[in-house]
Amino acid sequence: MKKILLTLSVAAMLGMGMTSCNNQPQKNDTQDSSTKGSIADSQADMKIAYVEVDSIMSQYQYWKDVMKLMQGKEANIQKTLQGKQQSLQQAAANFQQGIQSNKFSRDEAQQIQANLQMQAQEGDQLQQRLSNEYQKEVSKYYQALSDSIHHFLAEYNKDKKFTLILAKQGDNILYANNALDITDQVVAGLNKRYKGMGNKK
Repeated sequence: MKKILLTLSVAAMLGMGMTSCNNQPQKNDTQDSSTKGSIADSQADMKIAYVEVDSIMSQYQYWKDVMKLMQGKEANIQKTLQGKQQSLQQAAANFQQGIQSNKFSRDEAQQIQANLQMQAQEGDQLQQRLSNEYQKEVSKYYQALSDSIHHFLAEYNKDKKFTLILAKQGDNILYANNALDITDQVVAGLNKRYKGMGNKK
């Protein structure tokens, strides 16, 4: 079973790649020179910050709790599937031994073989169902993470007045001055608001 928690694109799930904090509409590229001049003036007044996504994932207590919870559920799923697989393998081995010792009649052998095939199909269906349920739950927690961060930034930015807050992950931003990094403030604020898995974050 794939470790979904580790493979999903966090920045994509958060939708934070480029967050406009004043919801200004995008400008048309075909504007005249006077309009371009006003845009340049506006850009000069922009306040930009960025957040290290990896730091949020590793330091935000909510996500630590989610990881612990889902790792436990994944372990339980693996245990269940392994038990089913081992049981089927043992039944198949017993069947093979019975065939070699002429223990079964032709009809009995066909019936047992059909039963083993049915069990194998049921095992595949169980694996698919558990995997789908797991992915659905992970997606739910990612959405909650996204909502939590966006709600916090909306409150945080009422005083800070940033025009743009970027999500920095890997090398998706070619260059950023460290003075623009607000990660520590965001992580501290998120953790202060967090009251546990059973409460609104």
